[in-house]
Amino acid sequence: MKTKPNYAGIPAKYATPENSKIVLIPVPYDGTSTWKKGADKGPEAFLKASENMELYDIETDSEVYKQGVYLCDPIDELETPQAMVEAVQETVLNYLGRNKFVTLFGGEHSISIGAIRAFSASFENLTVVQIDAHADLRPSYEGTPFNHACALHEASQTTNLIQIGIRSMDVSENGFMNRENTFFAHEMVNDPYWMDLAIEKMTSNVYITIDFDGLDPSIFPATGTPEPGGLLWYETLDFLKLLFKEKNVVGFDLVELCPDPAHHASDFLAAKLYYKMLSYKFNTNEGDLDEEEAFDFNQKTQEHLPKFKNDDI
Repeated sequence: MKTKPNYAGIPAKYATPENSKIVLIPVPYDGTSTWKKGADKGPEAFLKASENMELYDIETDSEVYKQGVYLCDPIDELETPQAMVEAVQETVLNYLGRNKFVTLFGGEHSISIGAIRAFSASFENLTVVQIDAHADLRPSYEGTPFNHACALHEASQTTNLIQIGIRSMDVSENGFMNRENTFFAHEMVNDPYWMDLAIEKMTSNVYITIDFDGLDPSIFPATGTPEPGGLLWYETLDFLKLLFKEKNVVGFDLVELCPDPAHHASDFLAAKLYYKMLSYKFNTNEGDLDEEEAFDFNQKTQEHLPKFKNDDI
């Protein structure tokens, strides 16, 4: 995968690791997908769309890129699913140890296993919020626990997992699902309070993982396993805006963009959603940092620093 030197073509002074609050880790991995392949091309399509996106966010009246966004080299460990997961975990831990706000773009959903391991080890009482069409709770699939169908199984055992928009699962996953923390798509339609209820179930520190098939295929068809009945654009933004306002979001990943060369709307939605989430996270009254200022975490995140020290990395 080839990438531009800077995320979204932003000026170099906002793109260095030293001057960036935010780290973006591309993981172009598609080793265990079981239907339509192509998620490994997702990061490249996302980055290309990001280069053609306006960098002023009207809603928050901000230019969040000025907080600094460092685009890492892609994680290209492809030997085995386990090796990929361990490479993701190590990379995320490295940047968390530097007090960066770490984000990832996949690739298939199995990349989230390593990311969630790193965040769970670094933040107390972590809630994982999963927006997804599929439960992804199998303990193993096709001979490995690192399959995309197992992406949230470990999180269901080690974190406070909240599942949003679920509408497809195997009967075996019932044994691993916490029904009190699961918001099925067919029930959300008739529940005007589901967002508030979901927020109430979260602890203070939250990691978000968004599988794009959690969105309705009418707005996001370019994913490997689309399912009807998903979240729409403004519904998704309303929920995320509330989540970022009420909780300390410590990081997030976006996965399962399977780009269609003939239709680029999904690529652009992915780029816009990523930027929106950053805009919500850093929507403060402090203003943009001057290039001479140090790019430390914002005060809210400093109160929830990782449990390890830099010397442990």
